[in-house]
Amino acid sequence: METKGWQKLLKLVAVILLLCLGTGLGFYFGQEEGERKAVNQFFSQGAGEDVSNLDFTLFWETWQTLKEKFIDKTKFDNQKMLYGAIAGIVSSLDDPYTIFMNPEESEKFMEDVSGKFEGIGMEIGQKKGQLQIITPLEGTPAQRANLRAGDKIIKIDGVFTSDMTIDDAVSKIRGKKGTAVTLAIFREGWNNTKDFKIIRDVIEVPSLKWELIDDNIAYIELYQFSEKAGYDFKKASLEILNSSADKIILDLRNNPGGYLEVSRNIASLFMEKGSLVAIEDFGDKTESKKYITDGNNIFSSLPMVILINQGSASASEILAGALRDNRNIKLIGETSFGKGSVQEVKNLKDGSSLKVTVAKWLTPKGQSISDHGLVPDIEIEITDEDYQTDKDPQLDKAIEILKEIR
Repeated sequence: METKGWQKLLKLVAVILLLCLGTGLGFYFGQEEGERKAVNQFFSQGAGEDVSNLDFTLFWETWQTLKEKFIDKTKFDNQKMLYGAIAGIVSSLDDPYTIFMNPEESEKFMEDVSGKFEGIGMEIGQKKGQLQIITPLEGTPAQRANLRAGDKIIKIDGVFTSDMTIDDAVSKIRGKKGTAVTLAIFREGWNNTKDFKIIRDVIEVPSLKWELIDDNIAYIELYQFSEKAGYDFKKASLEILNSSADKIILDLRNNPGGYLEVSRNIASLFMEKGSLVAIEDFGDKTESKKYITDGNNIFSSLPMVILINQGSASASEILAGALRDNRNIKLIGETSFGKGSVQEVKNLKDGSSLKVTVAKWLTPKGQSISDHGLVPDIEIEITDEDYQTDKDPQLDKAIEILKEIR
């Protein structure tokens, strides 16, 4: 069903519930077939032909039966039931990134994109129905606890995650500073899960940091594409231009993404004006949208390599794919996460919001990022021994390649 159709259907369900609560519609279980058809016709108006054969009275029958039969009347919260009904419609699409957020959840979401919130500091996603860590964020309790990209989250505070949505899991992991959450984690190569008890804190994720390696290589670690990352990157770019750097390592490992526009602006620093950054594919019925660099290509002639891993997702995959397709920049590390879908946030009137997957990302050469991710040109894994001895063979390889370029 098209996005507009679902939006109309969401409004329709809200109307049903509100009217049911207010007047009951005069509909009860013994209603005649003619009256039933009249009710369906009323609620089908404006919802499109694809829902004209649905029996909307089924919803009211369910509501009424719960009201009459359910044992614990203290659990009835009409507003919560309304939100639950809408969330149920959204979850039926079986897309982990299309979610309904009530006002409280919407507020938390806005805290996320601003880069400051309370929790343990990690981005999570879903692969083949299993919740897993996309990346622990820089300088957070999750990173200090040695959680890693690709770790599977089996339990949260003793509750199995098999039936949890991403939104459910985030809600359980979040919490006030100073409180604890216990995650049962399974990692590739382990025989059993291990419990990680982590103390929550205020999370303020930095945008990036950079340093000079061997006097001429600018090593840039970009942690996320947040609202202020574009400004911070331009500031760092001026510092790099005024340094002795003539080569660049762009480290996108454990970067879960963020704003597309920030990714495009950063891409514009590394590619010629008018270069294709990404293609937004809306499916068969709508023409694709192309995102183009807008100039200020101050680093377009500098040799560079890019580091990626399982924690590189969304906007970081778009940037890495664009630089490889346009400039043949080598990607080093591990296959990226594969979060190549586009979400649009619709703010609803009571403070709720609806995040909807509206398109898929393609690289400039038409490769889909979704599910498969980007396979590096040079694949190097960081082992448990490397972690324990603080070695970074991926970064070492990047330095080696750039030193060979004269």
